[in-house]
Amino acid sequence: MSAEPVREKAGLVRRLGPFTGVMVVLGIVIGTGLYRVPSLVALDVHSTVLFYGVWIVGGGIALCGALSVAELAALYPYAGGLYVYIREAFGALPAFLFGWMWLLTDPISWAAQSLIFSEYLATFLPMGNVARHVASAALIAGVALIQIRSVGMGARVQDFFGSIKLVTLLVLGFLLWFWVHPATAAVRSSHVPATAAAPDVFGGLMLALLAVLWAYDGWENLTALSGEMREPERNLPLSLIIGTLLVLALYLGINGGYLHILSLSGVAAHPSVAVASLASFGSLFATISVALLVMVSVLGSLNGSVMSDPRVFFAMAEDGLFFRRVGRAHRRFHTPHVAILMDAILAIVFVSFRSFADLAAAYVLGIWPFLMLAVLGLFWLRRKRPHLERPYRVWGYPWVPGIFILASILVLLGALWQKPFDVLVSLGLTLVGIPVYWTWQRTHRRLLESRLEPEPPA
Repeated sequence: MSAEPVREKAGLVRRLGPFTGVMVVLGIVIGTGLYRVPSLVALDVHSTVLFYGVWIVGGGIALCGALSVAELAALYPYAGGLYVYIREAFGALPAFLFGWMWLLTDPISWAAQSLIFSEYLATFLPMGNVARHVASAALIAGVALIQIRSVGMGARVQDFFGSIKLVTLLVLGFLLWFWVHPATAAVRSSHVPATAAAPDVFGGLMLALLAVLWAYDGWENLTALSGEMREPERNLPLSLIIGTLLVLALYLGINGGYLHILSLSGVAAHPSVAVASLASFGSLFATISVALLVMVSVLGSLNGSVMSDPRVFFAMAEDGLFFRRVGRAHRRFHTPHVAILMDAILAIVFVSFRSFADLAAAYVLGIWPFLMLAVLGLFWLRRKRPHLERPYRVWGYPWVPGIFILASILVLLGALWQKPFDVLVSLGLTLVGIPVYWTWQRTHRRLLESRLEPEPPA
């Protein structure tokens, strides 16, 4: 195939290859979950077998989702990803509701990532709370400018940070398994913190699984770049599947390394589990090394998110479900510059007054039901449009997408049981999108009618 990029009608250019696709998946998924979530999981499960089991089950759920969405991505290789699949399967209203929740939660994700970056940047540059928030806002603005300038430049940045992240994680895994001897780890703990002394086994498993799914979340964001992938029918499924498998392998290897060094009680006792695992090299070395690892992870994750997420609003605008200006591509750079700029401004606003913990929780509960809805659409489209050519068909149909939907329902029920207020708030925000949709439709229709009305005679 020619290396010459193919230009889409909307002004986007197909210049992204499968390596960039894998780096987007790897970059977005492996953010800070690998350094923050293991301690939370160990506190909730109180068993080494269950600790491994939750990470394996979470990875299996993510893989089933990736395998299922890969068929949809090959079937509809257009900018917008999940928005397009939900629209094609269930119509404009559910697709709009996804976009509505994406508008509320997507900038939250950017803000959360940037706050973590500035938190670890303070390891090298002592900063107060205001300075950290300013640094977070500057990071979002800088990454957004790169993505506005060129999708090719953004892809090179993603390839660079994704490759560095992969190499550093492989080095970390090697150190944990083969360099640091468990007997020499001064941070090894012999007990679980007292706050977790009386576990509710099922409730703990649900909380642990929610945390793990947050750590695995992000593979679906690649689909928003479908309109800029070369040979999307082949490269999208390939990137989704390879990227998700790679994340699963890295998570299992490094979490196993944490347990190898610290034991389950040690992992539970140390929120900064990577620092604790490397403490035998010296506290300064461990602190600096992990700070650099986290910062590189966040840069890859944030760049991948800024690269992919605004394409949802770009696609909505093309359908007339968002401001038309947001659906414009830059004439020179061929990027959805207005959508990127809008997302960046909202993220900077969130940075100004929210904490990381609040931001992360809001993001997960807002998006997961729509991911389940998109996979449910796979069954509906198989029945509704069986004549369409499907370049890739999900392996193990109907069991693989069925497992993902069933697991998603169980996770959401578990979240409702453990965090009813958060779930009800998320549901309420989603339902608010219904009157917003009808109001938008009526307003949009009136504007079109006013433009089509003939001018009165002079």
